[in-house]
Amino acid sequence: MTTLPVLPLTDAVLLPGMVIPVTLDTTTQAAIDAARTSAGKKLLAVPRLDGEYGSVGTIATIEKVGRLPTGEPAAVIRGLARARIGSGVPGPGAALWVEAAELTEAPPSAKAKELAREYKALVSALLQRRGAWQVIDAVERMTDLSELADSAGYAPWLSNEQKVELLAATDVTARLELLVGWVRETIAEQEVTERINEDVREGLEKSQREFLLRQQLAAIRKELGEEEPDGSADYRSRVEAANLPENVHKAALAEVSKLERASDQSPEAGWIRTWLDTVLEMPWNTRTEDKTDLGAAREVLDADHAGLADVKDRILEYLAVRNRRASRGLHVVGGRGSGAVLALAGPPGVGKTSLGESVARALGRKFVRVSLGGIRDEAEIRGHRRTYVGALPGRIVRALREAGSMNPVVLLDEVDKLSVGFAGDPAAALLEVLDPAQNHTFRDHYLEVDLDLSDVLFLATANVIETIPGPLLDRMELVTLDGYTEEEKVAIARDHLLPRQLERAGLTADEVTIADEALREIAAEHTREAGVRQLERALAKVLRKVAVALADGGEPIRVDAGNLATYLGRPRFTPETAERTAVPGVATGLAVTGAGGEVLFIEATAMEGEPGLTLTGQLGDVMKESAQIALSYLRSHGAELGIDAASLAKRRIHVHFPAGAVPKDGPSAGITMVTALASLASGRPVRPEVGMTGEVTLAGRVLPIGGVKQKLLAAHRAGLTEVIIPARNEPDLDDVPEAVREALTIHTFGDVADVLELALRPAEERAPALVAA
Repeated sequence: MTTLPVLPLTDAVLLPGMVIPVTLDTTTQAAIDAARTSAGKKLLAVPRLDGEYGSVGTIATIEKVGRLPTGEPAAVIRGLARARIGSGVPGPGAALWVEAAELTEAPPSAKAKELAREYKALVSALLQRRGAWQVIDAVERMTDLSELADSAGYAPWLSNEQKVELLAATDVTARLELLVGWVRETIAEQEVTERINEDVREGLEKSQREFLLRQQLAAIRKELGEEEPDGSADYRSRVEAANLPENVHKAALAEVSKLERASDQSPEAGWIRTWLDTVLEMPWNTRTEDKTDLGAAREVLDADHAGLADVKDRILEYLAVRNRRASRGLHVVGGRGSGAVLALAGPPGVGKTSLGESVARALGRKFVRVSLGGIRDEAEIRGHRRTYVGALPGRIVRALREAGSMNPVVLLDEVDKLSVGFAGDPAAALLEVLDPAQNHTFRDHYLEVDLDLSDVLFLATANVIETIPGPLLDRMELVTLDGYTEEEKVAIARDHLLPRQLERAGLTADEVTIADEALREIAAEHTREAGVRQLERALAKVLRKVAVALADGGEPIRVDAGNLATYLGRPRFTPETAERTAVPGVATGLAVTGAGGEVLFIEATAMEGEPGLTLTGQLGDVMKESAQIALSYLRSHGAELGIDAASLAKRRIHVHFPAGAVPKDGPSAGITMVTALASLASGRPVRPEVGMTGEVTLAGRVLPIGGVKQKLLAAHRAGLTEVIIPARNEPDLDDVPEAVREALTIHTFGDVADVLELALRPAEERAPALVAA
């Protein structure tokens, strides 16, 4: 045991073989003074961390006492050997004296030698990262394993707590195991740190390189005189130079100010630039001058479309009112312009979509088509909020930008095909767009500035108005296109369809001619439709076959009624009313479908079985109720009508509506069902040349229905010569083309008894075998 003064170390740990400076204060000065007075100038350096002394210290000797370069008094001490601290003993001076037992080192084991080699390799790899080559050489020269392990006291990557643990480990093998584990952890941490620093450095270098290249590119463009707008200063100058409305100008300058404060690398800067580009591309104050010549406008409309008198008259009325207001100095009042919103409703192929281009040409305006079929997202109409990635303005704003003017003709195609999706109802978003009282302050979610749509002429097209929401339909002026007469189809085919198909087939009018008789036969017997789409396809088929015939150098071909079957085959549609109504219980009705007017045959028969009514043909609830009303009316008024109503009550009645695969609904087949059942009960067949439509009541009144024009056109196409309609529908005959009115004998009745008297054949022509017993 040796008695030594204690030198407490608060911020360092001394291991054997180490030489460290110690700053002198009251406590350390007393220990140094006591050691200098003792033999050998030895003391015990003990680490004191968090106010507690360790159990193992280092016997050290004083090398030198003086001052540091900063002027502080200090002593340089060298560690000699480990010693275990014993009990305190009295001693001279103010220092703390203790008994210390020097610890002896055991001979190194084979494991220690293996750990030493591994430790040297790890330390060399770690020091190579720091470039400490002299330290590496010193470590490689160490042969004493204890000296090698204790040299880790100099390592800056070890904490004081780890060095205290190293000091307390008396076995060199244990010390080397600790060091190998710590050095591995340090190397792993440094690799992660270096990888992170490398990524950061590469990112910074890339940003600096891009910045430098952009500056060089800007300088090159400036020298070449090709400077492009890029940056907030250029956007500010573009906004100031643009002719923007006051509210838009103010909003654009506010966004430019945000751009000036934003970083170029910020995503918000890109969003602001995209928004400013969109605003600057909009034609805020660009308008086209409308043509004021009504005669020229009518010529354009007549040249492009045959018929469609209602639409043409409405466009000319709009133009006439606008011209008169302009001539009297009556401009826009209260922000509301004279823009119109017309809804063109009708079956496919009647020219609704192409009419938009003709209207634009007649007015001298730009034309833009916006297809609405299948849209489910409300943002497609009103735009996305700018906070979304990939946000875009709505289709209305994009249409104006595409047109390049604020008063184009915008065709909203297939407005009845809008559907509600999870992202909102686009039809509801159209309410503000199509309301002439509101659309002068339309606000797109992307632009977020008021947009004046009051001078835009909106044309909406639809096949079926029933699928258009009521509030939306209420904001539009409905103009129906119910189809063409046979003569109008011939004119359209001759003047429009045939020249177009000749050009597509690579033929000329000198090589092939199609007579009007052939065109009339195609329209009447090969295509039976409201529009002319199938008619154009039939012409294309004829011309393709003509092209094949002319391929061998044949003579010019003339297609007429005599050789039409050679090109189109036998007629697909032939008059069948006389054949279908030849037996009692079959009546000819008129209906309206999505494809226009149609002729509808209603068949009734009676059979043995449980009394009652069977209905087939995919009928809706309204149509089923109409059949029940028809049967109830005949059973209650049979005596007045001269019909054996008892036969209807005693037998099973079956009413069928061909074609069975087509869904049907509506009340307008009421009088047709009464006629069919009356024919069945009386045995009197229905006159084959008569078609009818109208709703029936239990009292026998004939109520008005819709689609009169389409139904009369269908009757004319089917070859009927007489039509029965409700008396209250007589005003609708004014919309029917004069040629159709002249070809048909139209009867207007308000009572079912009058209908039956006209529709049924005379009593002497009845078929007794069909009368129920």
